[in-house]
Amino acid sequence: MTELPLAPVDRIIRNGGAQRVSEEAREALAKVLEDYGEEVSEEAVKLARHANRKTVKAEDIDLAAERL
Repeated sequence: MTELPLAPVDRIIRNGGAQRVSEEAREALAKVLEDYGEEVSEEAVKLARHANRKTVKAEDIDLAAERL
C-alpha cells in the first residue's frame, strides 16, 4: 500500500496521454514517486543540516532534486 492517493497518480498518467490506466499501473507509479520523494527528502535534510537548520526549506528540496 502506498502513502499517495491513487486518484492524483491516475491523473498524472492520464496527463501523460493515457486513455486508460490499470490499478497496477497507478500503484507502480505511486511507489516510484514515493521512492524518489524519499531520496529527495533525505538529500534535502542533509542540505538543511549543512546550513545549520532544522527546517527543510523549498530551496533545499529544489537543490536536492537537481542534485539527483
